[in-house]
Amino acid sequence: MTTFDDRERAYESKYAHDEEMQFRANARRNKLLGLWAAGLLGKTGAEAEAYAVEVVKSDFQEAGDDDVLRKVAADLAGKATAAEVRARMDALLAEAKRQLAAEG
Repeated sequence: MTTFDDRERAYESKYAHDEEMQFRANARRNKLLGLWAAGLLGKTGAEAEAYAVEVVKSDFQEAGDDDVLRKVAADLAGKATAAEVRARMDALLAEAKRQLAAEG
């Protein structure tokens, strides 16, 4: 095995790790977003958790964040604008990354 092979494996491993962490951060962000939106919708407890799961699942419809944004913005019509939802998504992504880093 050459140094080049070792370096290539290291880069591949780092890329896979980074992609996994981004996926986990997005999923965590979506759950936090769902819980925030559930609060605005007056949902609590198990109902709020179920709504948060719906938001997480909505991210699998298409690539990117637009599917989540559309779902939550539509559900919050009259309670929050799409811009407010997008701003909350951005803030919660940073929070999700902090939480995952703290968990190790």
